[in-house]
Amino acid sequence: MSFDDNATLIENLQIGNEKAYMFLLDTYHKRLYAYALSLLHDSAMAEDIVQNVFLKTWKSRKKLNKQFAIKSFLYKAVYNEFINSYQKKKAMMLLQQKYIESLGEVVEETDDNLIEKMIAIVNEEIKKLPPKCQKVFVLSKKEGLTNVEISDHLNVSIKTVEAQITKAFTILRKSLGKKYEMIFFVFFGTTALKKNIVTNP
Repeated sequence: MSFDDNATLIENLQIGNEKAYMFLLDTYHKRLYAYALSLLHDSAMAEDIVQNVFLKTWKSRKKLNKQFAIKSFLYKAVYNEFINSYQKKKAMMLLQQKYIESLGEVVEETDDNLIEKMIAIVNEEIKKLPPKCQKVFVLSKKEGLTNVEISDHLNVSIKTVEAQITKAFTILRKSLGKKYEMIFFVFFGTTALKKNIVTNP
C-alpha cells in the first residue's frame, strides 16, 4: 500500500497502522530534525523535540484531519515544541536568577564555609522529622523516587506518601525560618546539592 496520498496516510494513522507510522518517520524525521536544529542550534534538543512530535502525533492520531496536510501539521508541531521549550528554559533561568537574588538578601554570612553550614543545618532539621515522615521525604527528595515507587516500597497508599511529604515541607519551613527557607529550596532544586545531603532514616 502506498502512503504518498495525504488522506490515505492519515486514514491509516488513525486506525493505528504501524506501517503508516513508519512511513511518516522515514519521510519526515530528517527534515523535521534539520528544521528543529535551525531553530535551536542544539542537536540533542532538536532530536528530543522531533521525537516528542512523532510521539504526540501517534498518541493523538485519531484527531488528525485528513483535509489538512500532514507535512504542515508536523512542521507546526515542531515549531510549537520549540516555543514551549524556549519558554520553559526562559522561566527556569528567571527562577534561578530569583533564587540567587534572594540568597543574596537573606544570607548575611560571607565566610567560605557558608554552603557547608547551610547543608548541615538542613540535614539536622531533616533528622528531627518524625521517623515515617523522614523516611518518605528522603526517598522522595534525596533518592528521587516517585510517589508511586515510594508507595510500593513502603507498602502504603499514595495519599499517605503525599501527606507525609507535605507534612515534612511544613515542618521544615517552620523550623528553618525565613533565613534558610530559600536555601532549602535551592538544595532540593539542584541535583549537585541534593547529592550532598545525607540523612539517616
